[in-house]
Amino acid sequence: MQEKLSEIKTSVLPAVEKATNLAELDAVRVGVVGKNGTLTAMMKEMGSLSVEEKKTFGAAINAVKTEVMKAIEDKKIALEDAELNQKLQSESVDVSLPCRPQNIGRIHPITQATEEALTIFAQMGFDLAEGPDIEDDWHNFEALNLPKEHPARQMQATFFFDNKNMLRTQTSGVQIRTMENKKPPIRIVCPGRTYRRDYDATHTPMFHQIEGLVIDEKTNLANLKAVLVEFFKLFFETDDVKVRFRPSYFPFTEPSYEMDLGGVMARNIGKEWLELLGCGIVDPRVLKNCGLDPEKYQGFAFGIGLDRLAMMKYGIKDLRQMFEADMKWIKHYGFLPLDIPTVTSGLSLNGGKK
Repeated sequence: MQEKLSEIKTSVLPAVEKATNLAELDAVRVGVVGKNGTLTAMMKEMGSLSVEEKKTFGAAINAVKTEVMKAIEDKKIALEDAELNQKLQSESVDVSLPCRPQNIGRIHPITQATEEALTIFAQMGFDLAEGPDIEDDWHNFEALNLPKEHPARQMQATFFFDNKNMLRTQTSGVQIRTMENKKPPIRIVCPGRTYRRDYDATHTPMFHQIEGLVIDEKTNLANLKAVLVEFFKLFFETDDVKVRFRPSYFPFTEPSYEMDLGGVMARNIGKEWLELLGCGIVDPRVLKNCGLDPEKYQGFAFGIGLDRLAMMKYGIKDLRQMFEADMKWIKHYGFLPLDIPTVTSGLSLNGGKK
């Protein structure tokens, strides 16, 4: 048995040194200590030996096995290092090559305008309110003082699902839902998509609005003007903002006004005044429809087209381009990164400065 051990040692160690890759080395290992390996077979033969012989030959076999396994492990490390070095040399990176171009997304101008408007109104003390795009007749029309026979409904080119449900034509339904479920004081803005059957350079079937509502016991028309002037100064980043109110008609406000914007934004497009939004004092009947006492509460509401705001601020001439998924247009007008202005409004809704 000692002779066999010597033969194994003298044949295996050179085979380990001659191995040129991990596969050859593993074949040597299996031939020695595998299930049918030479050392494994010798260990099986020890069952026929006496106790003293087992001790002697067991120690000898273990010594040879330890030496062989150490040689195999050392060789394995050397082969792995050589393989890694070869791989690194063959896969080296040429850092002088230009990097691959990457398409980086942009923030859409409407999204940018919405975020800026919400930031400004939030710092004025307004809360955000949202509602469903699919409205029922009560919240979209009747609660807003527009019963079925009212002639003003003819002005609403509405997408109906049935006699009771439709795509909302304004976000005013959110105001109704808020007044139904919350007691004054109420100060909210309601941004969202709205839908009307219209399509030209300044109108699309789907557009974006942000409406504001303030209800309490003392709010008046002076507060409405102060809020809007302060908002447009911050949104357009200029103190050169002038507004004028023209009497108008909306079923849900009384008195009602359309507001024109003057100053630098109007002059930029060669006009003295720009028609911008509708607003007014909330009609007492609307308050009553929502379960509020019109003898105790009053307030104002306004609605601004976010699409038009974006067009004015960023110099976009055709509204339809905003919805055409033109990547060149997005790269030109889009924003990266999102640049929401840090504004600190000193406006108080009680009519003065904080």
